[in-house]
Amino acid sequence: MEKQAEIELRPEDRGDDYDAIVVGSGYGGSVAACRMSTAGIRVCLLEKGRRWKAEDFPTDSWKIISAVRYENQNLGLRFGPEDALFQLYEQNDSLAAVACGLGGGSLVNAGVMLPTPIRARRNLKWPKEWERDWDICESSAAAMLRIQSSSVKFPIAKVMGEIAEGEFEENIESSVKLSVKFDVEEPPSNPPKLEQINNCFACGNCLAGCPYNAKNSTDKNYLISAIQAGCTIRTKCQVQYVIKNPHGICQPGGISRKRRWRVYINEIDYITSDWVILSAGVLGTTEILFRSQMRGLRLSDTLGSGFSCNGNTLAYVAGSPAPLNGYGLNRKQLSEIPFQDRPGPSISSSHTSSLGFTIQSAILPRAYPYLLFEGITTYTWPTGYQFFHGIVDRLKHFIGLNLSQSIILNAMGYDESNGKIMLEKDTDKICFHPPQDPLLPRKIMAFQKLTKKLGGILFMSRYRSTAVHLLGGCNASSDSSGGVCNHKGQVFDPKTPATVHAGLYVCDASLIPCSVGINPSLTIATAAEHASRYLVQDILEYKSKISTSVAAVDRNQSPATGKKLEHDDGSTVLIKETMRGYVGGMPCTVHLKMKMHSQNLKSSDKRNWFIGEPHPLLRGKAGGYVVFRAIEKDRLHVIDGEMDLCLVDCRTPYTQYMRYRLLLAAASGSRYILEGKKIMNPCHFALYAWRETTTLYVTFNKVAPSGSTDTMLNLKGELRVSFTELLKCFISLKGNGRGRFINLLIQTLIRTYILQIPRGTRENFIVTDSCDESYPSSTIDDIRTADGYIIRSRHWKNARNPLLLSREKVLNPILLLNGYSTESYWLPTEPHDLVRTLLEEGHEVWLLQTRLHPLNPANNATIEDIGKYDIPAAFGKILEVHGPSTKIHVVAHCVGGLAIHIALMGGHVSATHIASLSCTNSSMFFRLTALATIKMWLPLVPVSSSSLLAYSYGISLIFAARC
Repeated sequence: MEKQAEIELRPEDRGDDYDAIVVGSGYGGSVAACRMSTAGIRVCLLEKGRRWKAEDFPTDSWKIISAVRYENQNLGLRFGPEDALFQLYEQNDSLAAVACGLGGGSLVNAGVMLPTPIRARRNLKWPKEWERDWDICESSAAAMLRIQSSSVKFPIAKVMGEIAEGEFEENIESSVKLSVKFDVEEPPSNPPKLEQINNCFACGNCLAGCPYNAKNSTDKNYLISAIQAGCTIRTKCQVQYVIKNPHGICQPGGISRKRRWRVYINEIDYITSDWVILSAGVLGTTEILFRSQMRGLRLSDTLGSGFSCNGNTLAYVAGSPAPLNGYGLNRKQLSEIPFQDRPGPSISSSHTSSLGFTIQSAILPRAYPYLLFEGITTYTWPTGYQFFHGIVDRLKHFIGLNLSQSIILNAMGYDESNGKIMLEKDTDKICFHPPQDPLLPRKIMAFQKLTKKLGGILFMSRYRSTAVHLLGGCNASSDSSGGVCNHKGQVFDPKTPATVHAGLYVCDASLIPCSVGINPSLTIATAAEHASRYLVQDILEYKSKISTSVAAVDRNQSPATGKKLEHDDGSTVLIKETMRGYVGGMPCTVHLKMKMHSQNLKSSDKRNWFIGEPHPLLRGKAGGYVVFRAIEKDRLHVIDGEMDLCLVDCRTPYTQYMRYRLLLAAASGSRYILEGKKIMNPCHFALYAWRETTTLYVTFNKVAPSGSTDTMLNLKGELRVSFTELLKCFISLKGNGRGRFINLLIQTLIRTYILQIPRGTRENFIVTDSCDESYPSSTIDDIRTADGYIIRSRHWKNARNPLLLSREKVLNPILLLNGYSTESYWLPTEPHDLVRTLLEEGHEVWLLQTRLHPLNPANNATIEDIGKYDIPAAFGKILEVHGPSTKIHVVAHCVGGLAIHIALMGGHVSATHIASLSCTNSSMFFRLTALATIKMWLPLVPVSSSSLLAYSYGISLIFAARC
């Protein structure tokens, strides 16, 4: 069974209907959630990872290894939990590292907060609209993150300051401010009561997560404020994609119960809202939009372009005799080393070169494996003296002697921002190509100079790009030809250059269109502050246009918003099923993931499902995809699927149906509906049970967009489940209701095929809407025949619009002739009987009630009397209404077919008045059996000897000429 989402909300907040949904909780999502919540907007924030407390962060190598998720695209290798704190993506010669948890990257970064450089803000790709309030938004973010600087200069900062002087053409030592609490400054006063944090202990373990609760990560400021304002937080919820609600939207001025967007947590469950803010990081947000594009969401062709690694280049210096204090401390060491001699925060010095890059030294956290940087992530293992030096250094570490020092060097600069992020269709995984970095040779030379001064060994990363500061992918631009979003974060609809998808925003690092050159955390938060201003204004204006009654309807209808996340302990079963076959003569394959859920299992058990209604565990929702290359070259994804494995029609209570209904979306924007039924007929006594339970009879239709004149598809076919696939289906069953599900399914089949017990009683049958529709009104015409007998004809006039009929060709009337004492065509309980169908086509219908009709008194009439008197009288009535030149279509069944033949062959009706003649069923039987068959009717209906020869001789000739 899939892992349930970790819910962090108040009891009164339970529900899946929100004004806005924020995906991600880093420097972008936390800002948006905070600003909307404090404005009184109902917000839900979804986070892929879990909540990390200070005591949860790894403090040794074994714990940190268990907190890593590693994916290698080259080898197809993946291991580690999906919600691990550290997410590493290796591809070709590139490595990307991101964080996962409530707080995003702020949990494990160094917390460096530097203002956006002027050079980045003057870049041609930088949105000019940002400059209007950039400084204001930057100050607001800095105040919320409570950035401070330490008055203590730690050992690594002293050493780096000394050796950096003179090594660069021009060296600018930046004053590093961090989102870390120090003694020296009091936090600014804020209206909300933020979480109290401790003072920094200068342990140097920031890059593994602060174990002493001293870092101002976003879960301790922005998110705390959002929760206090009513925001709902859901962790362990990984969003897959978003789509526009296919069943309508809530529009100003009109009443609707549907929200504009669906946010899918998996292929089946979703949450609805009017606004969706994607803040899942560069890779996460881009992946969500790619998956949404595959399901028909129109997006700019630049999606995934403009990817930047912020010019990141990492190196590792080991074996330095300099007093760097470059290792993180454990709790015991903290009590032995004075504060000023401790390593300090991870980054406490920053040096910018006039050549266009910035170099910062970082403390190696205590939990990081030492061998990670020596050989594993570098070009080669050290050789000769360096090799033995490394061994001696490791031995000293294990023995506890004084160690030679090691530090991490991180260079940031301005790359070309021309990287590319893509989604591989085969593996359905994200992949990327890093941008070109023209400053890479200069940064390597700077590393070599610093290493020489430090007297250590330089280990250069074997990755051309080691990205820890990802930017771009959904770049902000003025129109859809240059980016995915506008400066407000609104996602472009490329239908026209400046049109946006109403209610869909991006608010994170993927907005930044170029490299920043320094730590981008404050820049990301500032861009989010800018976008949030317009976002809040957009929502409040929209809500002001909707009346209070509409808003009340939306709130009260939350149970009808769709497939919601389950919060109870009901019985759940997850099933995978694959069906293959031909639809419209073309190969088609359906891959389904189905979820059966019974919320009230205890109350269900009190009922006897074996002799009553089907159990709710046999009904569920479906996701997955359909491969139908003849219609769409890419997959057709299921965006709304329903299934019922024990459906009973009120008209056939003995027959069991398995019904599937799938709404499919294509990347082209087209949508289709695939409906199918498996029919289990009890009259076969299980002789065809295998075929019936594995054969799905389907119809495949294209959904016509509003105002479209395209030709719609209407295909039919069959899909089958092979024995191998059925075996896989049962093996793949997951959930706490597996055993009960199999038991219930077997019971329904035994009931249908063996016991043959109908389901429910007459009182329990619910007539479908189509059956319950009022039948078209008709009139009863009395007709006197030539022999003086009074017969009747039920008459339905054309129900179509007279204005349309005046511009169309008038269709000939139709005369229906029933079989002996039966109603073959007028069936009011059927949704599509022949009378309704003909009326919808624009015909006028006459249904003859002959003298043998059950409503007439008992008499000794014969079929010959019907052909000799009744049918000519009916023809005369129709010709009287429509004129003597009118031609009549005749549809006859069984005895009615025999009677019309008598009328024609006996000369009682002229063939010139017949437009077409269609006889079915028993008439064909008469043609094949001729005289012997007619003799079988003699005991039931008298037939004169004078017409017997005509029947047996001419019947086959008449049928050969029928239309």
